[in-house]
Amino acid sequence: MTHDEIVQFVDDLYAATGSGDWERANAMLTEDLVITEAAGLPMAGTYTGQNALHDLFIDVFATLNVSGLERIQTVTGGDYAVTILKMQFAGEGLEDAELCEVFRFRDGKCCEIKPYYFDPAPVLAAAKHKQAEG
Repeated sequence: MTHDEIVQFVDDLYAATGSGDWERANAMLTEDLVITEAAGLPMAGTYTGQNALHDLFIDVFATLNVSGLERIQTVTGGDYAVTILKMQFAGEGLEDAELCEVFRFRDGKCCEIKPYYFDPAPVLAAAKHKQAEG
């Protein structure tokens, strides 16, 4: 895949998941997709299979009040893309979480996603806020 094809792919994947079009999103993912969220986060763990992204979304929205996702830039190299993001949370005084998501591709589909958070504190604060809301 070329740089432009990868950037478009990532944009399309965010659009599909953001609109809840899981059929379209799943068609872009390999059957053995692996997503790894770091230990210490509310959604920590390894999510596997073609429904892994959907399963992760369920966990994220069950534990966090995500109100927006600002995509800043996607860079590519080889079979990889890295998207720089800011995740916003609903709730008075909650800071944005800054992160990068690494995507790995195989045969024109995404086979791995690994998010890296600059500082997990905003995510933990958002989870605490959501839990306090009930």
